[in-house]
Amino acid sequence: MTVLAFDRRLIAPMILGAVLNPVNSSMIAVALIPIGVAFGAPPAETAWLVSSLYVATAIGQPVVGRLVDMYGPRRLYLAGSALLGVAGILGALAPSLGVLIGARALLGLGTCAGYPAAMFLIRQESHRTGRDSPSGVLTALAVSTQTVAVVGPTLGGLLIGLGGWRTIFVVNVPLAVACLVLGALRLPTQPTRKGSLAVRDLIDLGVLVGNRPLVATYARNLLTFVVSYTFLYGYTQWLEEGHGLTAAQAGAALLPMFLTAIVVSGITGRHKGVRGKLIVGGVGQILGCALLLTVHADSGIWLLVLIGVIVGVPQGLNSLANQNALYYQADPARMGASAGLLRTSTYLGAMVAAAANGAFLSRSASTSGLHDLALFVLVVAALFLVVTVFDRSLRWSRLSHSPA
Repeated sequence: MTVLAFDRRLIAPMILGAVLNPVNSSMIAVALIPIGVAFGAPPAETAWLVSSLYVATAIGQPVVGRLVDMYGPRRLYLAGSALLGVAGILGALAPSLGVLIGARALLGLGTCAGYPAAMFLIRQESHRTGRDSPSGVLTALAVSTQTVAVVGPTLGGLLIGLGGWRTIFVVNVPLAVACLVLGALRLPTQPTRKGSLAVRDLIDLGVLVGNRPLVATYARNLLTFVVSYTFLYGYTQWLEEGHGLTAAQAGAALLPMFLTAIVVSGITGRHKGVRGKLIVGGVGQILGCALLLTVHADSGIWLLVLIGVIVGVPQGLNSLANQNALYYQADPARMGASAGLLRTSTYLGAMVAAAANGAFLSRSASTSGLHDLALFVLVVAALFLVVTVFDRSLRWSRLSHSPA
């Protein structure tokens, strides 16, 4: 009897497509100051470079995810990859901040298909083989997206050091080409869907009806990324303005966080249980936010490294645990839409973070502004921990017996 196995040819296009959004979200962190200088724009205006991508993604992810459920991942993946390349060229040639903001919105739309397509394919392979997809595939997807989100500022700093801030847009062109080639060669075709498409078909709120555990996962994910992106953008800007580092140096200062997140994800990725990871991640968020209250313009490198290491722990735990919770909580027939809504919750959190950064660091990324921002995010981190501890579905559902 032939034993069907997960088609590992899918892994490369799945992971590459899924990382496009987080890498573009995080690279911009070290480019905000250089772009502001280039166009004479204050932080309150350059913050739209962050928000535009998040708004486009928050709206586009569940819609594209629904289309993936209806038409399969291949068409949406290829269309998104083409739009990514166009957005990269537009950003590289942008003559004004307004055009650049538009390019960022297009980047958000172009990267909407990758993650829903990946989660759809993982569930589809489980159905085809008659057994759960290997936990290592889910772990690889979570680790790769988390890794590029954390290493993005370092990569962005390197690219800016080599060719200026426009290089963080140029890099999307070869990435788009790679996605088009891999998607065309490896993604399966789906039967053509018959019938017309109504607007109501694009908005599938049925994924939320009667599924309280999934709603709780979205809420936890939102709070996770309020903390994560507030740190990513606010702390990075403070490193450049408040601590006097260059963009490349600020990116390098985040390497301890990047390395810790990889190690933590790698160690815990195949272990059972979701709740324990989320509790440890919640405590790590609180400790990291509290440490931000201790930094000053002349803080030693040891403190910056310590902050990076501690913040890296929840970076490596929380998104991995929430993704795996979604995999088991969501209706398999709506996996694309469900995964899209998970990313929507991610970027709703990011928009809250961007608004907080704009409010507390509106004039400059000063130390006092960073401390005020840290107090705000400390409250959010505490709320995350409370929501996790009192979520009974994490104790008694099948999640406690599933790979996470």
